[in-house]
Amino acid sequence: MDLSNLTPAAGSVHSDNFRRGRGHGSGNGKTAGKGHKGQKARSGGSVRPGFEGGQMPLYRRIPKRGFNNINTKEFETINVCALEVFDNGAEVTIQSLLEKKVIKSVKDGVKILGNGELTKKLSVKVNAFSESAKAKIEANGGTAEVI
Repeated sequence: MDLSNLTPAAGSVHSDNFRRGRGHGSGNGKTAGKGHKGQKARSGGSVRPGFEGGQMPLYRRIPKRGFNNINTKEFETINVCALEVFDNGAEVTIQSLLEKKVIKSVKDGVKILGNGELTKKLSVKVNAFSESAKAKIEANGGTAEVI
């Protein structure tokens, strides 16, 4: 080890307490890092996000269509035919669907749709069912429970 290899400890050197505009000997005097003139050199001189110098900004140029409901719930949907991977008499929960890799993520919940055929008696406990899916599960003697 020699003096040329020494560096300050990580996190010990701060730049947030640097005093700008205190003479040219400080290395950051005169214009204090603001350059020469222009809007950004002025007191209070900054523009809001999205401002394009008075030109019609992009967020106002692009057309808006319809209604975007911020309170909507996005369900992970699967068909009843995907439940064939379970054994007869098994209990199907959101956790067991993730373990068998029938679904990748839960999102706001899981909904079972009625496409395909189901031949096994299953006890299914998820957030929502379509009417046809519920009928197919119960036709085999299983139960469809909303959690």
